[in-house]
Amino acid sequence: MPPIIDKEKCIGCGTCVQICPCEVFDVDHQPGTVPVALYPQECWHCNACVLDCPKKAVDLRFPLHYLVTTTDAEALNGRTGG
Repeated sequence: MPPIIDKEKCIGCGTCVQICPCEVFDVDHQPGTVPVALYPQECWHCNACVLDCPKKAVDLRFPLHYLVTTTDAEALNGRTGG
């Protein structure tokens, strides 16, 4: 699933475009405009765009199969083990 950009928070700085290792966003991004995810299927869900956005305008939705295969059942139940 592609990164989701909150158009109200985004200042169009292009940090997400520059930091994305998969070039998910339009590389011809114009400063001051909200970036567009042209290749959403290429997203690795690495969270780089989310972590580096200065306005916290980017969010990721993880696919269900990713959550199922990487989430610990104890974490889902709020247990810390022991």
